[in-house]
Amino acid sequence: MTDSSFFLVVLLAGITLVAVGLGAALLISPRSVNFQKGEPYECGLPTHGTSWMQFRVGYYLYAILFLMFDVEIIFLYPWATIVRSLGITGLVSILMFIVILSLGLAYAWKKGVLEWKSTTSK
Repeated sequence: MTDSSFFLVVLLAGITLVAVGLGAALLISPRSVNFQKGEPYECGLPTHGTSWMQFRVGYYLYAILFLMFDVEIIFLYPWATIVRSLGITGLVSILMFIVILSLGLAYAWKKGVLEWKSTTSK
């Protein structure tokens, strides 16, 4: 079996398993039509106003920064497993990576992106 045919078999098996799982869920899942299912969840309280409201851009920036640093930290795990075999070149390259990451964090901090400002005033 060649690599491309093996890839095709695995791809088709994955698609088939997902389709069978979704089909089985549609067939055996209970169905009940209820108005409350369409309501957005707000701790059991009735909603006030429209559900389509704008959020401050700070929420999105905070989330994007979290994801960015989270993914970049994940890149450190493979490096940590082979750090001894990389030698000084690997150490210097990962230190440069960490320095650039720290500069990005310092820039975001200086711009005030990490400051959580409440929109409600008392």
